[in-house]
Amino acid sequence: MPGIDECLTEAMTLPGARGASLVDWTSGLALGTAGESPVGDHETTAAETAELARSAAEFDTFLATDDDTGGTGGAGGAGGAGGSGDDGRPEKAGGPPVEDLIVTTRAGYHVLRFVETSFDSSVFLHLWLDRETGNLALARMRLRDIAEKLVLG
Repeated sequence: MPGIDECLTEAMTLPGARGASLVDWTSGLALGTAGESPVGDHETTAAETAELARSAAEFDTFLATDDDTGGTGGAGGAGGAGGSGDDGRPEKAGGPPVEDLIVTTRAGYHVLRFVETSFDSSVFLHLWLDRETGNLALARMRLRDIAEKLVLG
């Protein structure tokens, strides 16, 4: 099972990948980085994306309800935390509150994929993609797979 560096290296093989990081959204610290940062500094990027992730994870609007059937919902591509995922697989109870967030800019895409961990599930993978060469659908699927096999020890 791959660790942080291997997972970030794999994320960087995606078409259009410009940068990738694993971020703790409670502290705003980057646990690992690869490639470029949109602002030239990975720590600044980690702190800024953590604010976005924390907001989505803490707002009731994005929390799963008993009526939630999963899939994507909410603004910015935030997925529900209960029911089943985009591929029909059931979500695990107690996992991350949101599946992923997608922010689209004129020049690129930012995909934040929340990672389920054995401790408190407070980390996410951040992938920055070039808009012209990136494949958003592929990036979401591959980040899901990378997050599932990531081993944090």
